[in-house]
Amino acid sequence: MRILKIQTLRGPNYWSIRRHKLIVMRLDLENLAESPSNEIPGFYEGLVEALPSLEGHYCSPGCRGGFLMRVREGTMMGHIIEHVALELQELVGMPAAFGRTRETATPGVYQVVFEYENEEAGRYAGRAAVRLCQSIADRGRYPKAELEQDLQDLRDFARDSALGPSTEAIVKEAEKKGIPWMALGARFLIQLGYGASQKRIQATMTNNTGILGVELACDKEATKRILAEAGIPVPKGNVINFLDDLEEAIEYVGGYPIVIKPLDGNHGRGITIDIRSWSEAEAAYDAARQVSRSVIVEKYYTGRDHRVLVVDGKVVAVAERVPAHVIGDGKLTIAELIEDTNNDPNRGDGHDKVLTKIELDRTSYQLLERQGLTLNSVLPKDKTCYLRATANLSTGGTAVDRTDEIHPENIWLAQRVVKTIGLDIAGIDVVTNDISRPLRETEGVIVEVNAAPGFRMHIAPSYGTPRNVAGAVVDMLFKNEQASRVPILSVTGTNGKTTTTRLLAHIFRQTGKVIGYTTTDGTYIGEYLVESGDNTGPQSAQLILQDPTVQVAVLETARGGILRSGLAFESSNVGIVLNVAADHLGLGDIDNIDQLAHLKSVVAEAVYPDGYAVLNADDPRVAVMAEKTKANIAYFTMNNESQLVRDHIQKGGVAALYENGYISILKGDWTHRIEKVENIPLTMGGRAPFMIANALAASLAAFVQNVTIEQIRAGLNTFRASVSQTPGRMNLFNLGNYHALVDYAHNPHSYEALGSFVRNWNSGQRIGVVGGPGDRRDEDFVTLGKLAADIFDKIIVKEDDDTRGRARGSGAELISKGIKQVKPDLAYETVLDETQAINKALDSAPDNSLVVILPESINRAIKLIKARGVVKEEVQQNQSANASDSSQVGTSPATVVNRL
Repeated sequence: MRILKIQTLRGPNYWSIRRHKLIVMRLDLENLAESPSNEIPGFYEGLVEALPSLEGHYCSPGCRGGFLMRVREGTMMGHIIEHVALELQELVGMPAAFGRTRETATPGVYQVVFEYENEEAGRYAGRAAVRLCQSIADRGRYPKAELEQDLQDLRDFARDSALGPSTEAIVKEAEKKGIPWMALGARFLIQLGYGASQKRIQATMTNNTGILGVELACDKEATKRILAEAGIPVPKGNVINFLDDLEEAIEYVGGYPIVIKPLDGNHGRGITIDIRSWSEAEAAYDAARQVSRSVIVEKYYTGRDHRVLVVDGKVVAVAERVPAHVIGDGKLTIAELIEDTNNDPNRGDGHDKVLTKIELDRTSYQLLERQGLTLNSVLPKDKTCYLRATANLSTGGTAVDRTDEIHPENIWLAQRVVKTIGLDIAGIDVVTNDISRPLRETEGVIVEVNAAPGFRMHIAPSYGTPRNVAGAVVDMLFKNEQASRVPILSVTGTNGKTTTTRLLAHIFRQTGKVIGYTTTDGTYIGEYLVESGDNTGPQSAQLILQDPTVQVAVLETARGGILRSGLAFESSNVGIVLNVAADHLGLGDIDNIDQLAHLKSVVAEAVYPDGYAVLNADDPRVAVMAEKTKANIAYFTMNNESQLVRDHIQKGGVAALYENGYISILKGDWTHRIEKVENIPLTMGGRAPFMIANALAASLAAFVQNVTIEQIRAGLNTFRASVSQTPGRMNLFNLGNYHALVDYAHNPHSYEALGSFVRNWNSGQRIGVVGGPGDRRDEDFVTLGKLAADIFDKIIVKEDDDTRGRARGSGAELISKGIKQVKPDLAYETVLDETQAINKALDSAPDNSLVVILPESINRAIKLIKARGVVKEEVQQNQSANASDSSQVGTSPATVVNRL
C-alpha cells in the first residue's frame, strides 16, 4: 500500500461540521485493492492478536465487536486502517472516535479520514496503521516491539505538544463557554477570542496582568518590604550577594532554623528550608546561587504550607501543599516505596500528569539523614518519611483542598495582598498551623506572592474537591461569551466571491468599524493591503482573526482552503453561498457538482444558531442548503415571483429581491427599498445582472448584521467596478475609439454571467481574448469555447503562462474545438502567449468595439491597456445626487411599506 497524501483539517470541513480535527489520508491499496479482509489468509487473527482492544469498536453493525465482525466477514483495507489509526491513539490516552473511508474516482484509491487530538500524533497514527496492516497482510503478524515503539512515539508526541495543566484548563473552560482559541507562534501565547475582542494568556498570565506587578512579585525581597509596610505579616529576612555575608544574615533573622532561597526563583528551584547548621547553610547558599545572583536568608516558620489563589481580586481556591513523601507499610524499603509511588499512573514527568514523579536531590538525603534513615530503611507501618523540604507539586508534592476552611479574615488579607502587589491572578504562599484561624492568632506569615501561579493543585488536588479556577479566569477576561467574538461573515460560491466580499467590506466600512477582509487579490485591514496574493484560505483568515484591531471579519472562502484545512473558524455570524457551478471538478476528489455543492455547504452549516445563512434562492443546489444548517435563513433572488422566497417571507423570514428596478429587502410585511439598480455603479447601469445578484447578497448580509439601510445605500453608491476596488472584475476602460474590459471569468458559469453584459454592447464588434486554467478537464475547455462563440464576434484564443501540467497548446486546441462546434465560420485565431494575444486584440480593434480580456494576470492586462496612452477607466455614476429617487418611491429613500 502507498500513502499518496496526508492532510490535516483543523476546522469545519467537507467530512464533518462538528468534528474539526481530522486527518485525511489518500491511500492507494495497490495489490490489496481487490482483496477484502476475509480473503487475506490469517489477517483477522493477526489483527486481533496485535490489537485485541478493537473489540470495543462498534462500526455499522451497531454493537460491541461490530467492527471485528466486518473484518471477519470481509471489508476493504482502507476501512480497517481507519479503525486502527483511531485505536492506536486511544491506547495512549488520546481519544478519537470519528472516522470515514470512501473510495475515490480512481479505483483502489481511498480517502481514509479519522479524528485526532494531536496533529503530529494523528499523522503518525495513520502511517503506523498502514505499516501494521501491511505487515499483517504480508506476514500474518505485527511484531510486538514495533507496536510498542509506535505507542511510545505517540506518547512522546502527546507530551511534547501538551499545553501544560494550567493553560489546558483555561483553554478547555473557554471551549465549554463557546470561546474560540488558537495558539500563537511565539512565547507559548494563547489567543482567546477573535480580532478586537481577543484576550491573550501565557500560562496563567493574561494581557491584563501588569508588568509592574509581575516585576514586584519576582523580586521577593521587594515584595516583603511592600507588604511589611502595609502591616502584613511576612518572614524576617535579608538579601546577600556574597558567602561572607551569610553568617551576619543568619544572626539578623534570629538564628536557626532558617530558609535560604534565590531572589529571582520559581517552582521551588534553589530553595532550602529548615536549615539548622552552618554546613547546611553553606550548601543551601550554593544551591540558591545557581538560580540567582542574589540570595534571600529568612527565618524559618514552622507550620503547614498553603497556596491561596486569587483571581480578579477574589479568593477562588486554597490548597495545603504537602512535600513529597512516602508512607511505610512495615515491609518495603524507602527506595521501594518511592518506586511504587512513582508507578502511580497519575504521576508523570514535569507537568504532563496531575502529579509529578518523586526525584531525590541533596536536600532529600539531608532530610533522610536528619530522620535517621537511608533509602534502604524499612519504614514502620503508617510512618511518614518526607523526601523534600519544599511542598511544590513540581518536586513530587501533593495537595489537599482547603478552600472551604479558610478564615474570612485570611480571605480579606489575601485579597488585600494581591491588590497591594498589583496582579490580576496571583498565588500567595502562606505558612500557618491552621488556615481556618486568622494568621495573627497562629503567628502565620505570607512567604511569597507568585505571578503566573500553577493551577494543578486546585484543578486536581490529591485529596478534596477540585476547583474550577480556570472558569474564574475566563469569566474575568470575558463577561459573557459574546464578548469574545467579532462578527465573521464568510463568502463562498463558484463566482462572485471576491466582488461580494469587497462590496460587503465596503458597506461595513460605513459603520466606522475596522474591517479585515480576505480576497483572491490579497488580505486587507481597514484601507491597507497587508498581504498580496490569492488569500482565500484558512491561513489568511487566521491573520484577520488574530489582528487585535479588526472589529468585523469578511472572509472570502474558496473550495481549496476548505479541502486542505477546513474553515479557519468554528462558526460564523453570516455564511453566504452565492452559487454552485462546474469549476475545478476533478481536483481534490471533487468530481461532480453535487460534491462541490456539499463542499460549499460547509459555509452555510458552520453558522451560529443565532446567525444567518444567506442563500441564493435561484440556485437549487444553494437553496436546499437551508435544510442542513441550524442558523436562520435569508434568501436573495433576482426573481421577484420566486415562490420559495414569498413563502419564506410569509413565515416571517427575511430576503433581498430585485424588484421594480430596485435592490429591496423584505421582512414580513415590510419592503425596504435600498436603491435603484441603475444608480448602483457596480451594476454598470443595471446592465450586469450577476453584479446585481452580488449586490443583493452583500446588502442582505449587512442587513441581518444590523447595518442600517442608510449605511447599506451609502456603501452601494460609493463602490465601483474599478481597478482600485474590484481589480479584474468588470474593469472597463475607454481608449478613445474603442473600449476594453478586463474580467477574471475562467469557468463556464462566469463566462455565461459575463455574456449577459457583453451581449448588451451594441455599438460595435465584440472581441474576446479567452483562455482557461490548465488544470481543468478537457470537456471544460470545450465548453468555454462554445460559450465564447455565443458571446463574441471575433475570438483570440490564448493560454496562461502556467499551464498547470497541461501540454502547451492543448487547452487552446480544445477551446477552438468548442468554437467550431457552435459557429464553424466564426473568425478566431490562436495566439498562445497572453501578452501577444492582448496586444494583437488591442491593435486590431475597430472603432466602437469592445475588447474583452479574460487574463491569467490581471495586473499585466491592465498595464498593457494603460501603456496605450490616454486611458480613462469608466465606472457607472449615480443618476441622482441623493442616491435614491425618492419622488418615485413616494416616501423616504430609506423604506417603503408594502403589504404582500
